[in-house]
This record gives sequence, C-alpha cells and structure tokens, in this order.
Amino acid sequence: MTLRALRVLKQAELVLYDALVGAEVLDHAPQAQKVLVGKRYARESTEQSEIDRLLVGAAREHAVVVRLKGGDPTLFGRLDEEIAALNVAQIPWEIVPGVTAATAAAAVLGRSLTRRGRSRRVVIATPRTGRGEAPNHGWARWLEPDDTAILYMASHVASESAAALLDQGFTPATAVALVHAATRPDQWIMRTTLGALAAGLVQEPAAEDRPVLLVVGTPAEETGSGSVALQEPL
Repeated sequence: MTLRALRVLKQAELVLYDALVGAEVLDHAPQAQKVLVGKRYARESTEQSEIDRLLVGAAREHAVVVRLKGGDPTLFGRLDEEIAALNVAQIPWEIVPGVTAATAAAAVLGRSLTRRGRSRRVVIATPRTGRGEAPNHGWARWLEPDDTAILYMASHVASESAAALLDQGFTPATAVALVHAATRPDQWIMRTTLGALAAGLVQEPAAEDRPVLLVVGTPAEETGSGSVALQEPL
C-alpha cells in the first residue's frame, strides 16, 4: 500500500473490499463499515453490476467511500466499469495506485522482470476467459522467447498456458514460478520449468483457495534450478 492509500483508509466511512484483501489491511480502517464484494473462481461471487450499484449507493450516503482491491486497480480490476457507473451518477472519484502482483512476485522471487541486453519487454496477460467463453490463447502471440511473461489468474489453466508458450517457441527449460499471495504471510511459491508444467508434472494449488500468478522468464540453466521446489511462506 502507498501512504496515500493508508490515509484514505483512515478517513473512510465505508469500505467495499475484494476477496484478496488481507485482514491486516482492513485493520487500518477500524472506524469504517466493511462490505465484502469479492469475486473468486468457482465460488459464489458478487456480480459486477451489483458492485457498481453498491458503490454508487454508498457514495451518495457517505462522505468517503473506499473501493479496495488487491494489487493495483488498473490491472484486471474491472476499473472502467466502476468509473463509468460513478460518472453516470456524477460522483467524483480518485484512483490510488497499489502494488500489483507482478512486481510483488518479482520482489519475493529475488529477480528483475527485465534484463539488460536480453529481456527488454514484460508482457502482462491473463489466460482466463470470461464466463461462457471458449479458451483462447491468443495472448501468447505477443510473446517472444526472450520476453518475461506475467500471467494473472492462471489457476486451472497453468498447464495449458505453458503449452501455448512452448508452441510460441519458448524452450522446455525456461524457468517458471507459480506465486500465490506474494509478500503476504500466506505466501506460496513453486519453482519449476515450462516443460514440466506443460506435461502436467506440477500439482497446482487448489484454485478456489490459491489464485496463482505465473512468472515465466530465463532458462533454468541460467538460474541454477530446473526442479520443482516448494518455498515455505515468509
């Protein structure tokens, strides 16, 4: 969190928060009413239209309302839909940036997302399709073997995503990290290779409990590890 986010939370009268927001974050707003409006795969979730309605209604009743998202709201946060609802209702709003999962994962992995002379581009994508949509790995077309790929919401589709990257020219030895809850007390990391992941040799955590970020980068021979390993939480 930024200091600005902390100050706003301390002023909030009502907080609409996502499922991935930790209790320690909500503790910074003891004075506020808190409403869970989270979305989780394969679980009962709050429809986006209902979130928009609650947000507008709360803003009409309270001086300061916080719509609290995990990570940064500008990445896969349905931000445009919520802003549109507020604009229609002529309610002023402000975006407070957060720390997105990609940079948090890089920090706990102890690596850079770029590398001078080699990895000049970072591609952030999601293999997840919307409800009722057929699987689509068109995102892989934008990647080259020297790129760093960060795949959000990769639970249940990690093996398929790895296969799509192999088809795109990535080598089976390319290092991959599956990361859940980076920097949080329940942090979980598994390091493996693209080939092992595509072959189904990696047991993914339960998607409903552990939303997964895939970090795909340099070949394993350069990192010194091509085996699957579990890193305990910090």
